[in-house]
Amino acid sequence: MTTSPSPAPSRVTGAVFIATSVDGYIARTDGGIDWLLSRDENLGETGYDAFIATTDAIVMGRNTYEVGCSFDTWPYEGMRVFVVSTTLEPGADDRISVHRGLDELFEAAHDEGVRHVYADGGRLITSFLQRGLITEITITTAPVIIGSGLPLFGAIDHDIPLDHVRTTTLGNGMTQSVYRVSAG
Repeated sequence: MTTSPSPAPSRVTGAVFIATSVDGYIARTDGGIDWLLSRDENLGETGYDAFIATTDAIVMGRNTYEVGCSFDTWPYEGMRVFVVSTTLEPGADDRISVHRGLDELFEAAHDEGVRHVYADGGRLITSFLQRGLITEITITTAPVIIGSGLPLFGAIDHDIPLDHVRTTTLGNGMTQSVYRVSAG
């Protein structure tokens, strides 16, 4: 008896919704985001709720997960959260599922019917971009220069052309630009 091969898992795509300093950092070197939190009042409509409504789950790296754990309340309540980490113990936090690498994550996402995710965290976003899995990038820029920190993007071995969708001004001098990743 022969069996036919299993169909390949459906491709998971991601979108980005993230904030940076003017000099392109998403956090201080120690992971701190105090420079951002001090400006998050009176922003007005950011489009976050509409963005989240288009995703099936959130995928983040360990550092981003730890920032989420530092808040008084879990910021991802009611959402499916995958964390890619080689150091977190699976099962230690029932709000998340831990995966050792992207291939393991993609298999789990496929098994759960997850097709489009919110990719969060600089290294994870870079990995998704490297694989051609990001469809849209929303960057909110805070009017502050922090001088050093964790960059939004790491090294990518090819250009990724973007189509500008819109730029809006939010409260407290923040701006938000939305880009679609070009098909060609």
